[in-house]
Amino acid sequence: MSVSNFGSNAKLAFKSVEEAFPAVDPGHRPLGERVMVQIRKTVNKTRGGILIPEESRKTEHDNTQIAKVIAVGPLAFCNRDTGAKWPEGDWAKVGEFVRCPKYGGDRWEVSDSEGDSIIFAIFKDSDLIAAVTADPRNVRAFI
Repeated sequence: MSVSNFGSNAKLAFKSVEEAFPAVDPGHRPLGERVMVQIRKTVNKTRGGILIPEESRKTEHDNTQIAKVIAVGPLAFCNRDTGAKWPEGDWAKVGEFVRCPKYGGDRWEVSDSEGDSIIFAIFKDSDLIAAVTADPRNVRAFI
């Protein structure tokens, strides 16, 4: 689902999907059957400008499973023996949003232009949990 398909909602923590998933070079590309995702950025302050305590931000950071697919390896969503695409097709494409495992994967941080930590992760294609069909800004972590 493209970003433009999500309607506006005043209650959302981020004004735009681009704010929740800022464009940052991850400095990596996935190999084999792996999928690289960008984990949704955590909110530092409310829409009203109130700073969120570090402990709350850390909890949100640790529980966020919403991610944007950034890149896929050449064997992602393919039969490992033949290289042929899976009959059901790709489960997720670059630019789409997914739920990824809370634990696991290979994770690293990159700073954005504001100095905030942006988390990237690489998972095996079969480890992705679900396609996110709702606005990815509105899905909250289980705390």
